[in-house]
Amino acid sequence: MPLIVKICGLSTPATLDVALEAGADMVGFVFFPPSPRHLGLERARELGAQVRGRAGKVALTVDADDATLGNIVETLKPDLLQLHGKETVARIRDIKRTFGLPVMKAVGVETSADLAALPGTAAVADRILFDAHPPKDATRPGGLGVPFDWHLLENLALNIPFMLSGGLNAANVVEALRITRAGGVDISSGVERAPGIKDPDMIRAFIQAARTLPSPLPVNGERLPARRAGG
Repeated sequence: MPLIVKICGLSTPATLDVALEAGADMVGFVFFPPSPRHLGLERARELGAQVRGRAGKVALTVDADDATLGNIVETLKPDLLQLHGKETVARIRDIKRTFGLPVMKAVGVETSADLAALPGTAAVADRILFDAHPPKDATRPGGLGVPFDWHLLENLALNIPFMLSGGLNAANVVEALRITRAGGVDISSGVERAPGIKDPDMIRAFIQAARTLPSPLPVNGERLPARRAGG
């Protein structure tokens, strides 16, 4: 299966076009006000329409309630919901049942102990996104551009696909993939020249670097979720 490359935190028409033209398989939009990449619904509607089925649309939320998720789903019409908070197995199940969309659950990794709850999460999520734990004083979830020890994922056996995030860039993505054999990579701050400001050249360089890994690609590769009619 081909590697999935996701560019997350896109917020302008110009950088979204760069990601699409460079061959991103997924484009991510952030709905979390503390983030410098947060989108309002009207901007999300405009950017979602710009995708036009050229890539999978991913909505990133953090412990969002049903009303918030409903507004996002209606506006963006995402192909995938990315849950980046402390959502429980029961909450993931409820979200899938309510909105009828596949879900990717972010899992913070610092030590092997962080992988202990994976079987329960994998039983309800459609895929896992491994990221670094946020710093102790962080006001936002995720690794915030810091990598974790990728060797913790060596020989990982999951019954669903997984993607890798956290501290990736054009210089280290191939090494990260060789170690983890992840089926996809997800980058945001690693293609920014300032928080929330994407750099077109960095986007192109990252996608090109990720694509240098020879096919067939990792055992955890998979097909993209079916896209909605009308994009």
